[in-house]
Amino acid sequence: MKCRTCRGPAIIELPRHNANFCAEHFLQMCRRQVEKAIHDHDMIKKTDRVLVAVSGGKDSLAVWDMLVELGYQADGLYVALGIGEYSEESREYTERFAAERNLKLTVVSLRDDYGYDIPTATKVTGRVPCSACGMSKRHLFDKAAVDGGYDVVVTGHNLDDEAAVLFGNALRWDVEYLARQLPVLPSRHGFPKKVKPLIRLTEREMAAWCVIRGIDYIVEECPMAEGNRHIGYKEVLNVLEEKSPGTKASYYLGFLDRMAPVLASIAATGADSVTPCVQCGAPTGGEEGSVCAFCRLVERSAAHEPVSVELVRKKSRSQKRVQAEASKK
Repeated sequence: MKCRTCRGPAIIELPRHNANFCAEHFLQMCRRQVEKAIHDHDMIKKTDRVLVAVSGGKDSLAVWDMLVELGYQADGLYVALGIGEYSEESREYTERFAAERNLKLTVVSLRDDYGYDIPTATKVTGRVPCSACGMSKRHLFDKAAVDGGYDVVVTGHNLDDEAAVLFGNALRWDVEYLARQLPVLPSRHGFPKKVKPLIRLTEREMAAWCVIRGIDYIVEECPMAEGNRHIGYKEVLNVLEEKSPGTKASYYLGFLDRMAPVLASIAATGADSVTPCVQCGAPTGGEEGSVCAFCRLVERSAAHEPVSVELVRKKSRSQKRVQAEASKK
């Protein structure tokens, strides 16, 4: 197996590119894909102050590593979610990565700073863990960016992630979500600009980047993501990708090129219907004088006794068994 660029020994085969690459030219390919995404979608300028949302996983650490290597002023933000040993381990990976490279990392703890964690919020709300988790992280990313004077927030969503979300939204024909599924969300009304530079790279490619660059990351999936629909969507798309390499890129990038412009008017609808939260001042879609969803979650969850990860998982499994039995009747 030879590298397509230099004809030397290759270390990775990429069927979707119909090519093999040595370590040097694989890294070069990844950089070019990120630079193309940044350029094509006007994501980041070299003068921007960038805040990277890091989780300790391969994607967020890889994108932080790439941006620094490409010359961007990028700091990191880690949100400690309180998901037992998983959160402790992911924090260790993140802090070690930053320390070894002398990068600035800010850590926000849900339990220490706001009096709750994701297992407790899940119990209180009765919703799936990813709901409370996603809403908490979005709020805190926004707050950290605004408070810290950052120009743009970067997340590590890759091609697999975006294709799976698109697949789920298309299955439900959720037009409003489809209209907002863009690699760049511009700043407006107190919300910072958010971008996804990894949209042209896959999970496998990010794992390879980390191995070659010597980046240690948490391999285990979040224990509370068990049963998440997007994991199932990824599995379906992986089957299609195996049969026809390049399917995921064609599907998602084709959406951006051909369908996103058609939905642009829908994305703009309601863009001005925000008011400041009366408690924290963050923008919210509620009426004048209302409280944002994050402050309501904090108020309810912080008053509740802490709940263990395993208790939430047991309840989730029990509910699934009940649903499975009901579907047989």
